[in-house]
Amino acid sequence: MEFLPPTADRMIRESARLFAERGFHGTSIDEIGAACGMTGPAIYKHFPNKKAILSTMLLDISRQLLEDGRRVASDARSPEHALKALIEFHASFAAHEAALIRVQDRDLGSLDTADRRTVRRLQREYLELWVSVLSQAMPSLSRDIARVRAHATFGLLNSTPHSGSGPVVKGELMKMAERALEADACLAAPSGKGATEKTP
Repeated sequence: MEFLPPTADRMIRESARLFAERGFHGTSIDEIGAACGMTGPAIYKHFPNKKAILSTMLLDISRQLLEDGRRVASDARSPEHALKALIEFHASFAAHEAALIRVQDRDLGSLDTADRRTVRRLQREYLELWVSVLSQAMPSLSRDIARVRAHATFGLLNSTPHSGSGPVVKGELMKMAERALEADACLAAPSGKGATEKTP
């Protein structure tokens, strides 16, 4: 996440866990304070209200995904490498931030209109990053089809609140994401050759 003072960062982390378990409306300021080892009113030294915690949480993670995704793609030496790097990047995020994914899915509507629109804009930009990389890696795809496949891949990778986490889950999700994006053709290996040669 974007840099926050240690205490505020802990509040965000504990709030994400509680919101994921109980929902935004089912979690009280006192419960957040207790999870952080302080009284509920102490929260107000860092955030004016509970909604500000949710806004900071979802805005920060949306910005982080976009900024880090752009960096990952730009550091790659080919579109094929960029696509594989994006898959690994998002799989790592999903494996470590299942609580945030659950909160985003369930509680985005609790944000104020302006913050909700900002989160949606950042998400669209992140999606379009994937669409651009996928279109370059697989030139035969139209951007519309690339967008459909990217959306579907997000649904797969963001299944960790239900499928679990850890290296095994991450590895399986990465393999399945590659297959989902390939759909009708093998994703080129980094060397530029087919990933697998079939024998007669």
